[in-house]
Amino acid sequence: MLKRMQIFFGPRNFRAFVALLAITGLASLALNVLADASDLVPALQTMLLLIFIVGAAWLVMARLPAEERKRWLAVILPSILVMGIGSLALPQASGLFLGAGLGWMVAGIFIFRNIGGPRSYKAAVKAMRKGDYQTAVAEMTAQIKQEPKRAEHFRFRAELHRLSGDLKSARRDYTRMTELDADSAVAHNGLAEVELQAGRFDAARQAAQIAQQLAPDEWVTAYNLGMIEDRLADHAAVARHLTTALELKIPDSRHRLLAHLYLYRAHLGLDNDDAAARALAALKSERAGLEEWQVIMSADEAQALRDVLTDDIESARRLIEGEPTEAVVE
Repeated sequence: MLKRMQIFFGPRNFRAFVALLAITGLASLALNVLADASDLVPALQTMLLLIFIVGAAWLVMARLPAEERKRWLAVILPSILVMGIGSLALPQASGLFLGAGLGWMVAGIFIFRNIGGPRSYKAAVKAMRKGDYQTAVAEMTAQIKQEPKRAEHFRFRAELHRLSGDLKSARRDYTRMTELDADSAVAHNGLAEVELQAGRFDAARQAAQIAQQLAPDEWVTAYNLGMIEDRLADHAAVARHLTTALELKIPDSRHRLLAHLYLYRAHLGLDNDDAAARALAALKSERAGLEEWQVIMSADEAQALRDVLTDDIESARRLIEGEPTEAVVE
């Protein structure tokens, strides 16, 4: 459970969550000393709880997709308003408002639990979390039989195949996505990732180029294309596409870390020592990204990532620690 929380939050946000819990918890315990001396103690403790809930909610929602954020806002926001306004207006009844707010939070989880997809998705996710990929795939196959023209069903099943190591089936599902929606950058990008995982770099590059053409303003398409070109030792293309990806504002440290690693290798391959030095300095500033990769790679579900990125992450670690490393792809 703790490892899953670390993976979900990322190293920095996880530390922030633990610090928030410790600070508000200790402050609340300290107020117990004044319980008999002040009538404001229950209200202050309620406010500390609100601070924790708001802070934790912010950290959680920062990691969620947009649709999930809407769902959790609908659950959490009314609770916070009830507890906050009620406790400030009538501090002597703060316990009542606290109960009402927490009650709505619990009720809201059940009220909004059906938002987010068909039953097959929920059953597939449940099976996936248990490592039962066969059942998860079967659930999605049943959903596809009901809605054979929905590309997103094939995408999810493709990801399940990738997690189970069945790259042939994953490739087939992503190919079917491209047939259903030829203009889907997601489909071509997913196909590129499968081909990369399979070591079919030329096929991966072809799919990634299409994805990048379809979504030139998305950092992930330029990033994936640059990563594939790193494998092909096309240093000029790596420099071009990874520079584009960084200009498009890669949002998380772990992907910036690898972007700077590939740029470092590319610039060394181009004999551009100044640019290589800048890339190395930028890489070393992303130590948090290295920590995040190390946590993610320790998870059972990360085998697909380990197959592709283990050597790169180890190279980044060696460069950050100042250890010798083979930096250039020949």
